[in-house]
Amino acid sequence: MIKVTLPDGSIRESKKGSTPMDVAKSISEGFARNVISAKYNDTVIEVSTPLLEDGSLVLYTWNDKEGKKAFWHSSSHVVAQALEELYPGAKLTIGPAIDNGFYYDVDFGDRSISEKDFQEIEKKALEIARGKHDYKMRAVTKAEALNKYKAQGNEYKVELIENLEDGTITFCDHDTFTDLCRGGHIPNTGIIKAIKILSVAGAYWRGNENNKQLTRVYGISFPKQKELTEYLELLEQAKQRDHRKLGKELELFTFSAKVGQGLPLWLPKGAALRERLENFLKKAQKKAGYEMVVTPHIGQKELYVTSGHYAKYGEDSFQPIRTPKMDEEFLLKPMNCPHHCEIFNFKPHSYKDLPKRFAEFGTVYRYEQSGELHGLTRVRGFTQDDAHIFCTPDQLAEEFKNVIDLTLYVLGSLGFGNFTAQVSVRDLNTPEKYIGSVENWEKAENAIINAATEKGLDFVVESGEAAFYGPKLDFMVKDALGRQWQLGTIQVDYNLPERFDLTYKGSDNELHRPVMIHRAPFGSMERFIALLLEHTGGNFPLWLIPEQAIVLPISEKHEKYAQKVLNSLENHEIRALVDKRSETVGKKIREAEMNKIPFMLIVGDNEEQENTISVRRHGGDDLGSISLTDFANLVTNEINSTLKSF
Repeated sequence: MIKVTLPDGSIRESKKGSTPMDVAKSISEGFARNVISAKYNDTVIEVSTPLLEDGSLVLYTWNDKEGKKAFWHSSSHVVAQALEELYPGAKLTIGPAIDNGFYYDVDFGDRSISEKDFQEIEKKALEIARGKHDYKMRAVTKAEALNKYKAQGNEYKVELIENLEDGTITFCDHDTFTDLCRGGHIPNTGIIKAIKILSVAGAYWRGNENNKQLTRVYGISFPKQKELTEYLELLEQAKQRDHRKLGKELELFTFSAKVGQGLPLWLPKGAALRERLENFLKKAQKKAGYEMVVTPHIGQKELYVTSGHYAKYGEDSFQPIRTPKMDEEFLLKPMNCPHHCEIFNFKPHSYKDLPKRFAEFGTVYRYEQSGELHGLTRVRGFTQDDAHIFCTPDQLAEEFKNVIDLTLYVLGSLGFGNFTAQVSVRDLNTPEKYIGSVENWEKAENAIINAATEKGLDFVVESGEAAFYGPKLDFMVKDALGRQWQLGTIQVDYNLPERFDLTYKGSDNELHRPVMIHRAPFGSMERFIALLLEHTGGNFPLWLIPEQAIVLPISEKHEKYAQKVLNSLENHEIRALVDKRSETVGKKIREAEMNKIPFMLIVGDNEEQENTISVRRHGGDDLGSISLTDFANLVTNEINSTLKSF
């Protein structure tokens, strides 16, 4: 017998060699019918894998993140089989699960596939799925694996296998199909009831632009057709809310091939919106004791070698800038923190000076692959609402909680109330990914968990998601379409203060190392605005929107009064404009609706005589004829209800 510990702490004794599915059935036959994946002693396994030793078991259903991952990974095998059967000679490479669905990278040779082929691929994949074929894992020798793919002429799989150790290689079989795979599948293909091919794109083998470009086939699958239908409806809504579409319609930003890929150009309305966001945070930061600093867009390469960023991110950075001076190299700034460390080093500090809170809207640059660029969410130049707090170890807990308060204020003021806090810690199995001592990592991780607990946050702990220099608290926000995004982040860092030899004089008159907190409530201005656009559908909070009202004179003779209304609105600090075009009021209203302007103020003979305005809200609500003072109070009260002081 073996002892199997379940997530609730209960222990079940099972026969040695019993499977996760056997354990599930011992809990409940009904529950077992929904179990599709499992993890034993932190290793993903099949529900049919024999359990041979005591351990901890987690059983997953479709409703769990890991369950979906197994479902979508298994579906990628089915689609791969369909592609292999429909396109003989196609070379399969890799096909992982992603956040929403899966993809498979394929070398189709001289052929190409497009949207017109999707239906045939889906039909073939569903035909395979209905066969209810079991997924079966088997170990193979390195020689066997190489022989199989050399015989097929698949150089991609051969390259993958050559980098694997003999004794660690497994194949997954279902139906007549075999693939190189580590595991993590659902019991059989019959659980897959709906499959949709979403798109195709180019993708370089192993993400290297020097390698051949493959075809990446994106898809998604569900255990019920109804869920696919609902997902496609959500996708359609997402298309209408796409920040690239709305950004163009609302004239917020653009891109230019001449300027360069991934380098956004902010148009006047977008620049004004950014400025309002910056001023909003600056005001809160000032109350919280931050000091604004400014650092250059470049730095000597040695600066980032010292910080560790060059070793970790050098390949993702722009190439060094060489000056006429021998051996002098600069980098476009990939991060602000090394610069802020040098600002702290400007002069000696006493414990009485701490904490020091340096804030900057600093623009940084990273050379993202062209295939990964996406509107404002993935760019090569972006501005972080960055700040770094240098404090004593005794001040760490309080400072961290204060940053949580600031982040919650920012998210709440912008309508992001639905979020989960994620404590991102090291992956203990890959210590080479991180810098610094184990002792410092443990102190930093415990500080974050304790602060999140004390603030009453609903948080999860995710292994392997930490930054290379320290753990962090990420705010995972759900938007109006139910999609999850990472926005604000707070990080604890014991390592950069050591690397830059930062010190302060303590009360004992000895030199001590400060602790560093990295924080960015927005994350990056570009990404935050993109997500805000999609979350609101372009209907920004009233305090933030570029134009809060538009005055619509009924005819040319009312333009003078319209200008008087505009002047009054400006005196009340309400952003507005007058539409003087010789169009009908109906057309002007329709265009104002399309431009997401919250209030349409119609003025004609009656309004001019009574010194009023006729107010229509975006969306069609008619508020009737009111005085300018009442309208100004309406706007002020509405702003105050959403934008509370920090």
